[in-house]
Amino acid sequence: MKKSLDNTISTNRKAGFNYEILNTYEAGIELKGTEVKSLRKASVNLKDSYCVIQKGEIFVYNMYISPYEQGNIFNKDPLRKRKLLMHKKEILKLFDSVRQKGFSLIPLSLYFKNAKVKIKIGLCKGKKIYDKRQTIAKNEVKRKIERNLKENLKY
Repeated sequence: MKKSLDNTISTNRKAGFNYEILNTYEAGIELKGTEVKSLRKASVNLKDSYCVIQKGEIFVYNMYISPYEQGNIFNKDPLRKRKLLMHKKEILKLFDSVRQKGFSLIPLSLYFKNAKVKIKIGLCKGKKIYDKRQTIAKNEVKRKIERNLKENLKY
C-alpha cells in the first residue's frame, strides 16, 4: 500500500474572508518547464487568482509562480493562464453553477499529492461588507474566549 503525502504549498487565506465557500473540488494542473521546481520552493501566490471555464475547459488566471532561479531560458511567463485537469462532467456541473449570478471559482490551495501537484478550487459566492464585518466579529469573540480559557487554566 502506497503512502499518500499531502504537502501544502500555498493557501489563499483571503478567499475565506472575501467569499462564502459553498463547495470544493480537487483538480490537477498542467505545468510546463521549471514550474514544478519553483513550486517545490513554495514560491507561488494565489492571492488574486480566479478560474474561468472556456470551451469546455477550465483555466486558472493570475496565479503567480515565480521563475526558477537556475531555469534561464526554460522559465515560462509567471502569470500565464494554466489549464486545470478535471473530468468533463465536473466541468459542466461547475459551468452550470457559475452561470448563476454571484458565483465564481476561486483557487483555495495548492498542494502535492502522491508527487503530483493538485489545486483545490472552491465554488464561492462573494460576501457583502456587512458579512465581512460579522466574520471579523465572530473571530474576535473566538479569540477572547480562547484567551480567557487559557488564563483560567493557568490559575
